[in-house]
Amino acid sequence: MSQKPIPVEHKQKRRPLYLGVDVPMLVTVVALLGFGLLMLYSASWEYSVSIMGQRPSYLLERQLRFVIVGGSAAVFAFFFDYHRIKKFVIPMMLVTLVMLMLVIFYVNEVRLGARRGLFEGSIQPSELAKLVVIIYLAFWLHAKQHLLHEFSFGLLPMAAILGISSALILFQPDLSAAATIFLIGGLMFFMGGGDIRQIIPSLIIALVVGMLLILVYSTGQERISSFVEGIQDPKMASYHVVRSFEAIVRGGFFGVGIGRANTKFTGLPVAPTDSIFAVIAEETGIVGATIVIILFIIFLWRGLAIARNAPDMLGQLLAAGITVWIFLEAVINMSVLVNLLPFAGNALPFISYGGSNLTMVMAGVGIIMSVARQTSIKNNEEERRPINAVVSVRRDDGRRRVSGARRSSSSGG
Repeated sequence: MSQKPIPVEHKQKRRPLYLGVDVPMLVTVVALLGFGLLMLYSASWEYSVSIMGQRPSYLLERQLRFVIVGGSAAVFAFFFDYHRIKKFVIPMMLVTLVMLMLVIFYVNEVRLGARRGLFEGSIQPSELAKLVVIIYLAFWLHAKQHLLHEFSFGLLPMAAILGISSALILFQPDLSAAATIFLIGGLMFFMGGGDIRQIIPSLIIALVVGMLLILVYSTGQERISSFVEGIQDPKMASYHVVRSFEAIVRGGFFGVGIGRANTKFTGLPVAPTDSIFAVIAEETGIVGATIVIILFIIFLWRGLAIARNAPDMLGQLLAAGITVWIFLEAVINMSVLVNLLPFAGNALPFISYGGSNLTMVMAGVGIIMSVARQTSIKNNEEERRPINAVVSVRRDDGRRRVSGARRSSSSGG
């Protein structure tokens, strides 16, 4: 028996399920996560045994749980229309500020000279603050865009938002997180249409305040002095940087092989977190380190492309702000280890061990992908316009435009 051909109209109705996923962004994030888990185990198994008194896979198992939590947050954010975040913005900001105050007043445990975590260090509100401030500023800048050129409605409220958040973080103290928030805020103010005449004086004030903070905090003085000495003579840099240089030099071009680095055994500080890029450079060489850098550059490219194609200013601010934040975190982490910047405690996104940072970064990726999804939905709706929509049927011979709606009605009569 011959099979009946499927009618043309039935074929047209069968559309593939299209979720609006930005494939290059997704592949880049998965690559960074996969490579990060591999390098984390290599950098952390000895740390898990000797420092934490646990089994070799302890930190890897915890990081896998963080990947699941962060991945779930990313999937939820991807399917959640970012416009609907508006009703949660103020409660999110208030909860973040309360958590930052709890760290100051109710946390007695000090780790590496700072109080940064709640529930025995398992939650770091400063990491939450970075993402929440970006989201808050995106909605605020979008709503107040026509008032940004006025000092009392533009720069002053902006400075208050950033100042309160940064001040609470400085009390921990966490200089790098506070500086990151202030820098991201300034960039978003510029992207949102802020006046350059307001931005330049703000930068000068920020530099002056930053210098005063360095003079107040002994930690800041030590970091600046060791940075300057390291610029003059790499051998006089901080112990952390010297050991990082040692790992990079030992790795050479192709590396010593994954799992075969020895600086992580001989005193490289916090190899699974702050120094994991040095472990990558030692075990995979300049080639592996360059691939990681290229992946972050691709991430920046795709994130900014999603922002550029966003359906509205709010989507542009969210996608651009989160993308620049994650890329900036990576740049700071890698630059510190080669003494291009003063020492900072920024994690290497997707790779460094840490639940708070990884979860917030993955949630941020979900929001970026949500912007891309909304762009795809809008484009699909425009492609499926009704037949009687007003269209231009003018040919190249210069004939007039004809309305499709009127034409169909006239032909029917």
